[in-house]
Amino acid sequence: MFVILTSKPGQFRTETTQGLVPVEAYDYVFHGRVRAQFVIAELKQPMKVTVVDEVFPPVVNRVPSKFLPSFESAEAARHELSHLTQYGSVRAELAKAPLPAVA
Repeated sequence: MFVILTSKPGQFRTETTQGLVPVEAYDYVFHGRVRAQFVIAELKQPMKVTVVDEVFPPVVNRVPSKFLPSFESAEAARHELSHLTQYGSVRAELAKAPLPAVA
């Protein structure tokens, strides 16, 4: 099973940990600026995913993976991400990014 992890620089980040293997990473670039980062990760087992708010005061949330949309393959998750760049006249793109380190 695969999930899409989202991070928004300066707002929050989703961390990869053991049992959550990053497969692909993309920057969502809107009008020349990175607005979000997406990581397609293989979920090896049900777990709690760590989301850290980056605003003051920082808050750590642990979200059960059952609440994340899941996909049968990395290709299906990639297809879902492609919809973000195809909305009317929106000038957005997904740029391949380096994979995050597993904590």
